[in-house]
Amino acid sequence: MIYTFKNRKYDLFARTFVMGIINITPDSFSDGGKYFEGKINYDKILEDALRMEKEGADFIDIGGESTRPGSEMTTMEDELERVIPAIEIIRKKTDIPISIDTYKSEVADEALNHGAAIVNDISGFKFDKKMPEVTTRHNASCILMHIKGTPKDMQMNPEYENVVKEVYEYLSDSISIAKSAGIEQIITDVGIGFGKKLEHNLELIKNLSEFKKLGYPILLGVSNKRFIDNISPVPVNERLEGTIAANVAGIINGANIIRVHDVLENKKAALVADKMKQ
Repeated sequence: MIYTFKNRKYDLFARTFVMGIINITPDSFSDGGKYFEGKINYDKILEDALRMEKEGADFIDIGGESTRPGSEMTTMEDELERVIPAIEIIRKKTDIPISIDTYKSEVADEALNHGAAIVNDISGFKFDKKMPEVTTRHNASCILMHIKGTPKDMQMNPEYENVVKEVYEYLSDSISIAKSAGIEQIITDVGIGFGKKLEHNLELIKNLSEFKKLGYPILLGVSNKRFIDNISPVPVNERLEGTIAANVAGIINGANIIRVHDVLENKKAALVADKMKQ
């Protein structure tokens, strides 16, 4: 399936693609505060983006609001102040496709104006009804993720009768919204850790191939997440091995893109997993 992201064309079913994460937030669960030194260090952001690309990243995902469990909403002004300069400086140095991680249509609009090519919406177009129109107007791609609740309350004892079926139906509805708006390049994301207990996350990874029936590439985001700690308790900055294990399982079960903090190590693991699939 050939997708075009400005100057790059990717066959997203040909191999596993890697998306590097840059969170410009003071409070993200894994790398919050990394770029805050009194003021935002955009030189460090550019350095990390270029390093990720050199290590094998195919996309860079930029976010300006933490959506960790229990997080409060960031103002649109703060989010824009964080992400727009970052997109501008990265775009000047590389044509790597940039994804804007936001559920606010105003932020997506500005990000797309400044060089982003993908809207990564954790709500699957459910929080902001203007998001499909903004995405279409810019001829952009979208990542539609499943979430149960909101970041503030999503981990307050989430329950499902059948997590695979319910997530599938949610994503199917999000796809219908996107297609109705004329969006063609759609990527799906089951939303690991977004309103799920450990058993829900494991069930979704185990049954990721079910979501291929939706007809679109699948992104898997497990990097450094809490469910790894539930299995093998370690600090958040020591979850690389668990991340790689979960990503390899996800790739074997159908993931087309993995979204990660540590590009080089996960890229190497993805190469082996791809060969195993072949």
